Amino acid sequence: MGTGVPASEQTSCAKGDPQVYCPDNAGGTEAGQVTDCDSPEDNRPLSEPGCSNPQDCGQLMASYEGKAKGYQVPPFGWRICLAHEFAEKRKPFNANNISLSNLIKHLGMGLRYLQWWYRKTQVEKKTPFIDLINCVPLRQIYGCPLGGIGGGTITRGWRGQFCRWQLNPGMYQHQTVIADQFTVCLRREGTTVYQQVLSVERPSVLRSWNWGLCGYFAFYHALYPRAWTVYQLPGQNVTLTCRQITPILPHDYQDSSLPVGVFVWDVENEGDEALDVSIMFSMRNGLGGGDDAPGGLWNEPFYLEHDGETVQGLLLHHPTLPNPYTMAVAARLTADTTVTHITAFDPDSTGQQVWQDLLQDGQLDSPAGQSTPSQKGVGIAGAVCVTGKLPPRGQCRLEFSLAWDMPRIMFGAKGQVYYRRYTRFFGRDGNAAPTLSHYALCRYTDWEEKISAWQSPVLDDRSLPAWYKSALFNELYFLADGGTVWLEVPEDSLPEELVGSMCQLRPILQEYGRFGYLEGQEYRMYNTYDVHFYASFALVMLWPKLELSLQYDMALATLREDLTRRQYLMSGVMAPVKRRNVIPHDIGDPDDEPWLRVNAYVVHDTADWKDLNLKFVLQVYRDYYLTGDQGFLRDMWPVCLAVMESEMKFDKDQDGLIENGGYADQTYDGWVTTGPSAYCGGLWLAAVAVMVQMAVLCGAQDVQDKFSSILRRGQEAYERLLWNGRYYNYDCSPPPQSCSIMSDQCAGQWFLRASGLGEGDTEVFPTPHVVCALQTIFEFNVRAFAGGAMGAVNGMQPHGVPDRSSVQSDEVWVGVVYGLAATMIQETSPFSLACLPFPASVFCLRITFVSTTS
Repeated sequence: MGTGVPASEQTSCAKGDPQVYCPDNAGGTEAGQVTDCDSPEDNRPLSEPGCSNPQDCGQLMASYEGKAKGYQVPPFGWRICLAHEFAEKRKPFNANNISLSNLIKHLGMGLRYLQWWYRKTQVEKKTPFIDLINCVPLRQIYGCPLGGIGGGTITRGWRGQFCRWQLNPGMYQHQTVIADQFTVCLRREGTTVYQQVLSVERPSVLRSWNWGLCGYFAFYHALYPRAWTVYQLPGQNVTLTCRQITPILPHDYQDSSLPVGVFVWDVENEGDEALDVSIMFSMRNGLGGGDDAPGGLWNEPFYLEHDGETVQGLLLHHPTLPNPYTMAVAARLTADTTVTHITAFDPDSTGQQVWQDLLQDGQLDSPAGQSTPSQKGVGIAGAVCVTGKLPPRGQCRLEFSLAWDMPRIMFGAKGQVYYRRYTRFFGRDGNAAPTLSHYALCRYTDWEEKISAWQSPVLDDRSLPAWYKSALFNELYFLADGGTVWLEVPEDSLPEELVGSMCQLRPILQEYGRFGYLEGQEYRMYNTYDVHFYASFALVMLWPKLELSLQYDMALATLREDLTRRQYLMSGVMAPVKRRNVIPHDIGDPDDEPWLRVNAYVVHDTADWKDLNLKFVLQVYRDYYLTGDQGFLRDMWPVCLAVMESEMKFDKDQDGLIENGGYADQTYDGWVTTGPSAYCGGLWLAAVAVMVQMAVLCGAQDVQDKFSSILRRGQEAYERLLWNGRYYNYDCSPPPQSCSIMSDQCAGQWFLRASGLGEGDTEVFPTPHVVCALQTIFEFNVRAFAGGAMGAVNGMQPHGVPDRSSVQSDEVWVGVVYGLAATMIQETSPFSLACLPFPASVFCLRITFVSTTS
């Protein structure tokens, strides 16, 4: 069943003609026409303050014709006018710019993928972890998500639409639900003078509602975990500011897990007449898709008073298996507000009954009792309305919350039951939605104080550019909206034979739970370790116990094996799923049974990848360095020894430097690497240096001597084989591939410096060589690529042409750019934030994070 989403994302009013009206069928209630809404003079500045890039911000706000600045909207963040249209339209997995030679190279893999895809979708009836056939359309509509870490997320678009849902763990539904809206009603002297859905859409359902908000008089501003939408109501002398709040709180392991969001509406009256203002929050029970089709959905009102605070609203019960849930749309009742509701209406109808109800007196009828369960194929929605008094030249505040309670979950294989982290505090019975709503509406001011205390030192630092402040916080959304799960760990789920050797494993997992996030929303693998390497700074600096939990899970998976043989798509060879004493690529697919079945990735046999084991060793030491947890280091030491022993076999000539195998055997899984290489060789030397330090801390003199000897020989080989006077060669294959300038060649140095090593007595890579290599990368990979405006291209030939020897060498990978930028910051001179490749380090400016979150 559809939800009435229009085919286009176009704005629905003509620029300079923001006419707003109430429907003709007003049921006898006189509704005033707007007569004073001519376009104001265009006096906007070329660039709004605080946007991620002054030039881009000017473009994003160029359509804004309003004068309103909104209520307490911060100067820094990402800002866009609701009437903006992106000129560039992209398509996923577009092969138009892939060379014929690269297509031919991957022909065998493509055929094997099609066979695998058919078996997965048609025989097993599952969703591929990477679906190249049914790609998710790339739509430039998304804004800040709602929901804490691990309880599911609901993403609102920057135009206000509820458009991306991750309630079932790790599985996304990209669907705009048209009934999920905020509507404003203004009444003057007992008469409705203005009633408008706060949406630019003109859908084919709910047609009795007044759609088509003029986007030229509204803008969106994001500074995660908060977002603001400002609506200047033409002709009404009224400005609405909706502030969206999610409890993402560093070092908080309770409220950060809550599946809630709060909407605070600050209404400002610039006129001389008093008004009654109502905001209606309507929401469909479900998304209108296949999960709703069987029917049996039902709604009911609730009222909860506790500690002198009252919350009331609607519960939307969605009992569909295997993961039933209840959604709560609620509002705070105060001495100055009235809360009303409509329990059920048909979201696929014209919506006339609801619209007339609100139009009549600015309130809803509030019937008692629960609704009748929905029939098969028939949708059901409800709405909650808050009404307050708006004095002349005054202000009022209306507060809503959205909470969802899905305490008990099963992944796609439906084999094991898990409970989400928040159930530790709010219970497992599935009746927590009213309590969650009450808690959110009573605690959000505390959350905002904590958010401000965390963010203010960065936002107030005048030495940091505006784009950096925006990116630093807005990019953190993925920690919650990365298909993230945060689960309770049953005591009997941990294998005794492995737990015994790691003293803190059981206490960490049972106290802080199990954490997983996807490689990407369309690359559906939990805790993909080669890319967690780049993103992990956010976790270890803001929620360090979750990083340690993830590391313990990875250690457990390392010591296990799964000798089930399967075909790998790139090579076509048969090999085991997982070998013992090697780091897994990922912890599993949410459409299967993650943690129990690891390595959902089937493109390569990653047991022979050269970087995974090294990244584990580097992250273990980095985590110890930042947390000071000696127990963690002692627990990880035997695992580090085991994976480094597995890695030794790749040093075939015993010169202290590992060799790549002549295929794409590292995170750049489409970029062939042969012999000693800058990337893997650099990671190897960094990991060996870290092993020397850990051996000292663990009192293992023999191990210290062993790795010190390897390090000396490896350093000599690395410099002799790869340094060319300006940078480290990509690898030791024949030219021109070996001459490629790889943007990620200093990844090992990055992690050493982030761990307090890599200079002075612990120097591994000569500092002049590191600085020279970074300067070369900046000159070629950054400035000579796309005019320096897109970050660093992965590979660049020394004559200034992108390396097109593979499908990945001429791409820009944002996480790699962040790591590169962090490395430049670490080396301080001659680099500064002003000259970093855009965008610069989001997760990796360790000085900033440590000073503001400890």
